[in-house]
Formats: sequence, C-alpha cells, structure tokens
Amino acid sequence: MHGTIESAAKLDALRERANSLPLEQFDPGDPELFRTDTFWPYFDRLRREDPVHYCKDSMFGPYWSVTRYNDIMEIETNHSVFSSASSLGGITIRDIDPDLRRESFISMDPPRHAAQRKTVAPMFTPTHLDNLALNIRKRSAECLDNLPRGEVFDWVDRVSIELTTQMLAVLFDFPWEDRRKLTRWSDIATTIPGPDGLVATEDERQAELAECAGYFARLWKERVAQPPKSDLLSMMAHGPATRDMDAKNFLGNLVLLIVGGNDTTRNTMSGSLLALSQHPEQYRKLRENPDLLDSFVPEVIRWQTPLAHMRRTALADFEFRGKQIKKGDKVVMWYVSGNRDEEAIEKPYDFIIDRARPRTHLSFGFGIHRCVGLRLAELQLKIIWEEILRRFDHIEVVGEPKRVYSSFVKGLEELPVKIAA
Repeated sequence: MHGTIESAAKLDALRERANSLPLEQFDPGDPELFRTDTFWPYFDRLRREDPVHYCKDSMFGPYWSVTRYNDIMEIETNHSVFSSASSLGGITIRDIDPDLRRESFISMDPPRHAAQRKTVAPMFTPTHLDNLALNIRKRSAECLDNLPRGEVFDWVDRVSIELTTQMLAVLFDFPWEDRRKLTRWSDIATTIPGPDGLVATEDERQAELAECAGYFARLWKERVAQPPKSDLLSMMAHGPATRDMDAKNFLGNLVLLIVGGNDTTRNTMSGSLLALSQHPEQYRKLRENPDLLDSFVPEVIRWQTPLAHMRRTALADFEFRGKQIKKGDKVVMWYVSGNRDEEAIEKPYDFIIDRARPRTHLSFGFGIHRCVGLRLAELQLKIIWEEILRRFDHIEVVGEPKRVYSSFVKGLEELPVKIAA
C-alpha cells in the first residue's frame, strides 16, 4: 500500500495520470503532491523510464531529479562536481535570496565541512547517548502517562512534538519554559510562505528567524563566559572551528541542528504509528515480540523518509547516465524515491518490521553529509516504542492525517488517535 491510499480505485487513478502524463511535464517536486500523498506513482515511473529527469519549469525553477538508490549515492559522494554550498543555493530544491543564505556545515563542501561537523559530534558518541537514554526514557514515560484515555487527541502535538522539543531543549540546554519556540523555529525554517502557510510572506519568515538568532545570541554570550559544558551551544561557543562564526553561519548551524533534531524524529515518531495502523499484522507482530524493535526502527525510518530530498548544484558540465547536466544546474536527490527502489531494496513497498537488512535506506543521507544525529534519532524512536508497548495494547488512528505542504519535509501536521479507556 502506498502511504495512506486505501482505495484501489484511487490508486489506479493516480497511476493512470502518472502513466499518461508526458514525462517532460513531470514536476515531482510539487509540494501539493506531498500534501496529498500522491507522488508515489510519479517516482515509480521516473525510476523505470527516466531515472535522471529534467523539469524545465516549476515553482522552484528548473531542476534535475535523481530517483534511483545507487545513482543518488553516486551524486552524494561526488563532491568535486556536485556541491552543497549555500553560496550556490544550498541543500533544498527551493532557492533562497542570495542575501539571505546562511551557511551551515551541511551546506559546506570538504574540507571546511568536516571541522564544523566535528565540533558537535561528541554529543552523539555512544557514552553520551547512554546518558541521554536515561533522560529520554524518563520524559517518554511522563508524556505517555499523561495521555488521555477514551478520547481523541492529536498524536503529533501531544507526543511527537512534545518529546522531540524536550530533547532539543536538553541538547541545547535551552530554557525549558520556552522550548516550544524551538518547534516553531524549525517549522518556520522549512515552511513555504503563502496564504495557507505558517507565514504569509518571506519577510515574516525572516523576521521569526531573526527572533531565533537574537534569542540564541543571548544564550551564546552566556556560554562563552562559562567553562565548556556538554550542550551543543557550548560546544560551538568553545570549538576552534565554530567559536568565531559570523552571524549567518551561526544561525545556519542553529537552524540545521534544530531542524535535524526536530523533523527527522518528530515525523518518524508520527509516521511509525501511522504505518503500524495501516499494517495491523505488523503491529500485532511487534506487540507479540518487542525484540523486533531493533529492526522496526530503521524500517520505519526508511518507510517514512522524513526528509524527502537533498539538493546539490553542479560545479561543471557533467554527463550522468546519458544526460547532460550543465554547470549551475540544480540536482535533487530524491531519498523518498531511492527508498522505494526495487533494484536496491527487496519489496520496497512492503512494510516489514523484521526485514533482513533494514538499514539499507537513504533517509539519513550517505557519505560525509550523513546525518550526524542518526543514532540519537534511532534511540529516541526505540525508547518511545518500548514505553508504548509496556503501557498500551493498541493505539487506534481514528482519522486521516494532515500532511505538511512541502517536498522537503515529509511529515504529518496532525494525526488523530484514541487509546482505549
């Protein structure tokens, strides 16, 4: 089953449209396809017929789509030709005004990338994760014990957002009473301004990001004046590669860490419950054997693919799979498509919690830009499900999810659920 599409007739209609539309009219980056969960047949056809596809016209301008698993890995590791640099547009399909671009270590090429990434890497060592696990378990238990019974509530808000925001506050040693600001800033960083969006204009978006920068600048001054501590902000304030960052680089790294710590875990936490609801036989299998959590976690991260793509910019003309990519072209690596590639993953459209090789996925990227916090994301997801299985026989999804209007963040805004009284 593709996402939440339950009707065979609806799925057939989607496939018919995707199969009848001329390939030159394909725009797989249209956010509306992701909001309606109707993008799957387009990527299926692209992988079959045009795996390196050029879209001439879209709301984001022209771009190339790379849709197969192995091709994505090849682009991901060819830093001499395909750049992540923010000065060229950065890592998303959507271009930002050059004056507003903010450099972060994910939007740097080697060798500068490694030094800034190395500054925050100690947060995610096995020893530090063991310490964080105690905190995660305590907060997960408190959150779950306070959920209502016998009434409908929004899982995204009460569980996914709350727990990931608490974790972000711990990682940054951020004022606890203001922790929901982190959620807001994460959403603002990735939103597409418009009449139905979180903000109506780009100016409003920038104003909220300026608020984020100002708030963290005050915290930064405090950390600089204190001895080094084990939170992310202190690590950057005292790290040789980051302590002298300019304002744009500072905000760029903050936004990267906030979005990385928020969206991946939050959307997979919501997507995991939805996936089990759609596959009751797998839910039953997990309840009967909680040891399957070790394979369930990476499988659901593949299944959800919380960030649908990453983008690169060509530094030179380059022929790739018979296509002529020009210097300056935007190249979008569709992780969401690579994670359904039949040539790389057996039965990719099946949700299998005891899959033999569940870590064969692209959800965290590949190569030097692979998500620095991936083990923490897996740990959070494993612990929350350990605690869920100890408390609840079943959590019922009682309505359709509301999905994010974005072709970058693949997430859920709302998921109505009910726990039996």
